[in-house]
Amino acid sequence: MKRAEDLQEILRRIDHKSYPAYKDTAGAYQFDSYVLCINHVQGDPFAAPSKVSIHVDGKKAAFPSDMIQKKHTRIALADALIRKFGKEAEAYSHRAKGSGKSGLLSVSRPGQEILERSACEIAPESGDLIFRLEIGFPANGRTISARELIRILYEFLPACVHSSLFYKNADQKHLRRVRELAEDQYYIREQLKERKLAAFVADGAILPRESGVSDRPMKQAVSFASPSSLAVELCLPNAGVKKGMGIPQGITLIVGGGYHGKSTLLKALERGVYNHIAGDGREYVITDDTAVKIRAEDGRSIQKTDISMFINGLPNGKNTKSFVTADASGSTSQAANVIEAMEAGTRLFLIDEDTSATNFMIRDELMARVVHPEMEPITPFIDRVEELSDHYGISTILVAGSCGSYFNKADHVIQMMQYQPKDITQLAKREAERFLDGSGDQPKIRPAGEPSFHRVFRTGKKAGANDRMKVKGMGRDAVSIDRDTIELRYVEQLTDSEQTMALGYMVKYAKQHLFDGTKEMREIARSLEQLIADKGIGAVCEGRYLPCNLAVVRVQEIFACLNRCRTLV
Repeated sequence: MKRAEDLQEILRRIDHKSYPAYKDTAGAYQFDSYVLCINHVQGDPFAAPSKVSIHVDGKKAAFPSDMIQKKHTRIALADALIRKFGKEAEAYSHRAKGSGKSGLLSVSRPGQEILERSACEIAPESGDLIFRLEIGFPANGRTISARELIRILYEFLPACVHSSLFYKNADQKHLRRVRELAEDQYYIREQLKERKLAAFVADGAILPRESGVSDRPMKQAVSFASPSSLAVELCLPNAGVKKGMGIPQGITLIVGGGYHGKSTLLKALERGVYNHIAGDGREYVITDDTAVKIRAEDGRSIQKTDISMFINGLPNGKNTKSFVTADASGSTSQAANVIEAMEAGTRLFLIDEDTSATNFMIRDELMARVVHPEMEPITPFIDRVEELSDHYGISTILVAGSCGSYFNKADHVIQMMQYQPKDITQLAKREAERFLDGSGDQPKIRPAGEPSFHRVFRTGKKAGANDRMKVKGMGRDAVSIDRDTIELRYVEQLTDSEQTMALGYMVKYAKQHLFDGTKEMREIARSLEQLIADKGIGAVCEGRYLPCNLAVVRVQEIFACLNRCRTLV
């Protein structure tokens, strides 16, 4: 390993030379209390910034063992360090002047959710810490400006490292609160299983967001208060007794007038699969972490999915036990989303009437009388929701603003009134019984067989043969792998562009190593999940360095991404 002084000598030697001479700086350098690794040097000042990592010995970082031994507290600590480092780096970014991306200090920017990220990794046993970032190596035109890079590497970067990555310099009270919140959130998740709850929403939670482009809590918003009939108390390890609404497993209907908070509650529940930072307002909104938001998705690709539980006997004779289409309708896409979520192991569906295909969700009695059921290939979700709960153990939380057909099916009915929930189960059941007079023959429900999850794929010859596939992220909406674009904008529980980038690398890895025509889709998705759990997100990145802009995703999103890949056959 080279010394920090050796790097300075290299920089002085190449000063004012052509920009490619920066390549000589690649390598590892021992600074006073950390190792600086220059992993990749950009080829041009206008290209993507250079990739750099900071390695700190666990004994020098000295974070307490109770913060790093357990995975949930370790992830929370890493998240806090990323936020702190990013705040420090803001003060120095672009202070070194030059052309293109000169002087840029780019650090992962987490949102309100706490995610496991490649930007900061902490070893559970030793406490060794790796922090990854990007730096724009300075230039005047395309001529090296080594003095400016010396300022970055010997003044700016050490200031950020020393104030952020060592426990003795940290805000220790804040880090203890971070650890305590992570422990409390983990405890609630365990309690959901023990108490057979689908979700928990704490009293005092702030569910509305600041705006359509800001995920921060809305100021002066109405705080959440549980109806007494659904209230539960949890004795948390650190925060003490926390009261709130426990949504039982089963079928729950959320109703109410427009703008009263139905979709806001559902949105909080779908994000509740992740932990949130203190002050978010949803830090004690915890949902079954296998929950999947189900919606219609016109135009999506469907490959070999058994949607016969919902759709049978299509006029064109298409096989719905192994349904394939490059341009799904609203009903077929929503049916596929349900079956694929079942394949991914979900225990909870989250559905909003506003984003659903009406003919998939319901078929009223009058329509059934006019258009005979034998002429209708769709068995609507309402006819399967009880079977999904009773036979498959999959709960449903459904937002309905205009259709009361689910009142008879629901175990619980919650009405949102001015952002406050009210348990109206008995009233809804009573009114539903009065409404149904029993006249006319009730249509028979088509029996459903067990859906088949035996789906085997291989990649096309072109995709499988390319060992130099490039992964390109397109925000949260899509990811491109060797120009094969996978649309993810309707996978609504993806919250961060770093998650879509990670999915891109997973698909690339799967195409090169797993899709061999013998493995089932669920085997491939679970293999990716286990590989990352065992070896970290870097296990699917086979390049010379690990990108700093990746965030771990759930197996449900791995399935969702693979299922939308159009190059599988």
